[in-house]
This record gives sequence, structure tokens and C-alpha cells, in this order.
Amino acid sequence: MSLFIHQQLMLASLVGLAVGQAASGDKAPAGGASGGGGGSSHGPPPKSPAQMAAEAKADAQNRRYGNDMLIILAAVVVALGFYRVVVSSVRYIRALACLNNKTQRYFQPPPPTFARIKQHLLYAPLFRSRHSREFRLFSMNLGTLPSRFQSLFFFGVIAMNVSYCVYDIPWHGAQQEKLSSLRNRSGVLAVVNMIPLVLLAGRNNPLIVALNISFDAFNRVHRTFGRMVMIEAVVHSVAQIMIMVESHGWAALPKTIAEVEMIKTGVIGTVAMVAIVILANSILRQAFYEIFLHLHIALIILCLVVLWKHLHHLPERTYLDVVIAIWAIERSVRVLILVYRNFGRGGTKAVIETLPGDAVRVSLKMARPWRFRPGQHVFLTIPSVGLWTSHPFSVAWSHEDDQMDSEKGSTLNGEDVLATAGTTMSLVVRRRAGFTDGLHAQVAKSNGHLAVNAFVEGPYGGHQNLNSYGTVVFFAGGVGITHQVPFVRDLVTGFAEGTVAARRVLLVWVIQSPEHLEWIRPFMTSILAMDNRRDVLRIQLFITRPRSTKEIHSPSATVQMFPGKPNVDTLVQMECENQIGAMGVSVCGTGSLTDDVRDAVRSRQGWRNIDFFEESYSW
Repeated sequence: MSLFIHQQLMLASLVGLAVGQAASGDKAPAGGASGGGGGSSHGPPPKSPAQMAAEAKADAQNRRYGNDMLIILAAVVVALGFYRVVVSSVRYIRALACLNNKTQRYFQPPPPTFARIKQHLLYAPLFRSRHSREFRLFSMNLGTLPSRFQSLFFFGVIAMNVSYCVYDIPWHGAQQEKLSSLRNRSGVLAVVNMIPLVLLAGRNNPLIVALNISFDAFNRVHRTFGRMVMIEAVVHSVAQIMIMVESHGWAALPKTIAEVEMIKTGVIGTVAMVAIVILANSILRQAFYEIFLHLHIALIILCLVVLWKHLHHLPERTYLDVVIAIWAIERSVRVLILVYRNFGRGGTKAVIETLPGDAVRVSLKMARPWRFRPGQHVFLTIPSVGLWTSHPFSVAWSHEDDQMDSEKGSTLNGEDVLATAGTTMSLVVRRRAGFTDGLHAQVAKSNGHLAVNAFVEGPYGGHQNLNSYGTVVFFAGGVGITHQVPFVRDLVTGFAEGTVAARRVLLVWVIQSPEHLEWIRPFMTSILAMDNRRDVLRIQLFITRPRSTKEIHSPSATVQMFPGKPNVDTLVQMECENQIGAMGVSVCGTGSLTDDVRDAVRSRQGWRNIDFFEESYSW
């Protein structure tokens, strides 16, 4: 938490520095982010005092518009933060009120106004029902649609940028005057937009914790800001090129670009930004993710370097200073986390074993212990498979190692306990392309068991708390079960200890084959052996591709197995009819399963108090 507070204070000081210094730049020489430098070796004609005064006024206005955009975005963050505080407070009070309340009837009906907001805005897809299900063209992934709330935010960002970009431009003036004003305005806004662009891209983005918004959601916003920066950079460069062509013709253009550093660096930066956006297209990004990631980082560094030279002696470079500082701080924090978590005490070790259904289980003996929370994920690097690649995986299970000397069979003394205490985490990795395919192949060569060195970055996530819900329903598809199992364990433990409101917990897992049960068998065995488990937890397994009906059998009344896919709407309806208190519905699985669960929750907002939680990670 101290690291988070430090990041927040650092971010606030950096943005404040940008706004303050950019505003004080009104006394700087005219030119703004013009990229000026002339289109001829003889230079531009001298300007009159009136022209210089008018340009200085216009540049000050451009910086004021840039500061206004930052203030508007900061106001949105404050509003979302206030919403988060209110919701968290309500849930905390509800959890306390329900600890010794078996019926929790007061919390079953929904607040009417808020229920409508959730149904038609917060949980709503853009159009009818499709949000998480990907669009595909043959085997190519074309991406997904944003939610209705996300779309409104994106529309607001685009409208704000377009408005500030075209407002007060002398459209009826001379051609050179129009182009010069548009060039300067678009250049300033492009640099200003780079601040939220870089901030929202980081794994250690402090707004993830402050607003309880997932990295996946911020990643979508990051891409929107990236497109805006690219478009404004293109407008900036095209306007400058048109100015040079009108003044000196096309023949002088190549020489000017090659010889004038400000023009050359501006063109290089714009080309790099266009390349970033093209490579970030969903088809290319997901088909060649490793190549995309490394090119993405290299092009970002190139952009920052050439923009540093492009904005030399211009007050707009203050914005770029903030961008570079945010990027450098986030990268430094990641390195510090990686070093702290993995170095010392022999380092982090990984034991990997093959599982049925093209999967492996990775058991990580951490170099240092940490406190695990449900819903967390880590980024895993295994140097023997890929040194420069790290991939996110949900932590399916975590436990503290036994404080016993296995060789001597005696209890360790205090110093030995501190020396050997550690955390073991388990991940389940389904075989796909790239890193996971290489990992599976390497384990297969070792007869299904492999011990290697590993690096773990994290933990990230784990900010959702379901302790205030009397009824909780978990939906999982395939390997998405790894996200849900820790929540189930946490609620069953809390029920036995009387520390959660949960009285009904249902886990619905959709898998293709019964052999996939082996992925989490040791974890579920531990959960099924917990005290009072039968009083609170029910498990329903749906096998979509059974080899025969003999594979489908229910071990008990609380653990049932069914063939085919679940009728999500019917399951949610049954839980609503027997609901205790407020209901939380969480889903982690395929896009179609997620959309089905969302529809079922939305359709009952006016009847029951139900909250929806979606866990996803898009590349």
C-alpha cells in the first residue's frame, strides 16, 4: 500500500508540474509545437511584432486547452473515485450487518434507480447482447465491442479532442494562417494525450487500485488514446507539410525533411506512431503477440527520443517530461518488484507437470513469501522457454510451506522458520501458441515433469471482495476455473469462521471432458474437506463433449455432473428464487459464456439485488 501511495503522490506531482510549467510557458518564444524550421535554406521571412504577439497568444491558448483536457480527465477520475468509495462503503456496511443474519431479507430488493443504471449503462453491451464474444473472420480474431459505458467514455474523449482541435481556428483566414493554427493545436493536444496514454498502459497503473477498474478495461482505454495521439500527430505533420509545399513546392520537401532536425524528428515520430497503431490491430497483435510486444516497446522508445529532440526549447516539452517520467517510473517499479520477489534464498523455483487436456500445472516456490488474495494473477517468465517474454496467469492456489524439517522430522527453531518460510503458488496453463506451446513441449521432453528457475512479477489484481454477498454464483469456462477457485475457498473458509455474509455459494464449471477435472483435483479435494462445506457450497459440472454417458455421474447431492452446456438463464433464475441477501455473480470463461451470464444478470436487475463481475484478459 505504501508503494501505491508513493505512486499516487508522484503522479500528482508530475501532472501538476506539467500543468504549471506549461502554463508558465506563455512567455516562451512563439512557435509552440509548430515543428517550424522553414522549408528553405534561406529561412522564413521575418515576422512583425503584431504577428509575433498573435502567435504568442495562440500558443498560450493551445497550452490552456491542453491543460483543460487534463483537468477534465482528472475530474472524471475523481468522480469515479467517489463512486468507488460509496460502493465500497455500502458493501462494507452490508457485510457487517449480515454476519449474524441468516435471511438478510433487507438486502434482497434492489435500489430501483441504481438497478436501472446497472441494467442500461454499467452492465450493458454496446448494442443488444454481444460484448465479450470475439468477432472472427475465419481463424483471425477481429476483437470485441466495448460496453455501453465504455463507448460513452470513448465518445466523450473523441468529442473533447475534436472540439479542442478545431475550436477557434481561423477557418476563414488565409491558408497559411489556418494550417499554422491547426498544426500547432494538434501538436500540443497529441503530446498532452500521451500522458493518459502512457499512464493507463502500465501494469502498476495506480488507478487500477484507486478506482477498482481492471487492467483489461484500462488497456482498452489506452488503445483509444493511442489512436487519438496518432491521428493528431498525422494532422500535425500533414499541416506542416502543406505549409512547406505551399511556400517552396514539392521539390524542396525531401531536402527540408532531411536537413531540418525539427522537421525530420517530427516525421520520424509520426511514422513510428502510425506503425504502432497498425501493429496494435487486433488481428496482428493476437496472431504475432511476441513480435508485436517487442516492436511496440522499441517504437515507443523511438517516439520518446525523437519527440524529445522535436520539442527542444519548446514549452510543450514539459508534457513530454511527464510522459517519460511516468514510463520510467512504471518500468523501474516492475524491475524492483521482479528483483524483490525472485532474488535471494535460492530464487524462485518452478516445478511443472503435465496434465490431461493439453495443460500443465506450474507450482512456484517463491523466493519470498507474500500474502495472497483471491483474484490475483502474476506474470510468469521461464528463461529456459523464453527469457524476454512474460505472460499473465491466474493464481489457482496458494499456501504457506510447512514449517517442518522434512529430513530430520523435527520442528525448526525460530531462525530456521524465518529462513525457510515461503509461499507456494500453483498455476494451470492451457496449451496455446507461443510461450505456452514451448512450455508444454519442454515438459513433454522431460517425461512430464520438469524443475526450472523462474521469475514471477506481481501479484496484480485481487481487488474484488465478495464477502458482503449472501448468495454468490461463480461461472467458469475451461481454464477460467483458476480465477474462481480461490474465491470459493475464501468464502467457504469465511462461512465456517463466521466472517462473511455468504450463505449460498454455487460453482458452475463448463469443461469439454471429464479429464479436465484433473487440472484442479488437489485444490477441490482440499475445499471439499473443509468444515461446514456442505452447508454453503454446491458444485455443478457441465461436460460438453463426453465420450460416453458412463462418464457422467454425480458423486453427491452437492457435487453434480451434467452433459452438455448449462442453461445460464435458468441457473440464475433458480438462485434468484432462493436468494439470500444481495447476490454476486462472477464469470471467467469464453466470451459467449460471459455474454450469457451478463444477459441473465441484467434481465433481473429490477427484481433482485444482483451485482455482476467479469474477469477477462485481452492481449
